[in-house]
Amino acid sequence: MDLKISVTTDRPLGSRSARRMRTEGKVPAVVYGLGEDSVPVAVEWSDLRRAITTDAGLNALITLDIDGQQQLSIIKDLQRDPVRRDVTHVDFIRIDREAEIEVEVPIVVQGQAEAVEREDGTVAHLMFNILVNSKPDAIPDELTISVSDMEIGDAIRVADLVLPAGVSTDIDPEEV
Repeated sequence: MDLKISVTTDRPLGSRSARRMRTEGKVPAVVYGLGEDSVPVAVEWSDLRRAITTDAGLNALITLDIDGQQQLSIIKDLQRDPVRRDVTHVDFIRIDREAEIEVEVPIVVQGQAEAVEREDGTVAHLMFNILVNSKPDAIPDELTISVSDMEIGDAIRVADLVLPAGVSTDIDPEEV
């Protein structure tokens, strides 16, 4: 399901106007990609928040309405204030629904490694995200691994991840 967001293209450039825009509840952004020129835009914070709080997170497919023209995009970069954590700027990248793109997908650990805990061990979660290649409609929200059957000395490698159909990764299969 695509989310639809209307953006305005008449935003003034510069840090003062960007600060003013943020106090009005808008976030400065730029749209680029697919060989077209980049376009500075402004997006309503409430619309952006609705888009990034879905299960897909930053990988949500967003149809931007730019002056009446619909452009499919995803969020390429989201910048936040280091103290207040407010969103200060967003980069949207135009995408083609039929072309593969590379996105970062979170890895979620499930289960309890009881054999490890019985021997006073711990499960070290080293990789929290993985880069995958996928068509936009096939991007998984997350990849889940189970640690329930793990014992001391076991490791789950990239090759052990079960990737959905149409999803691949260029990461070394032996990476832990």
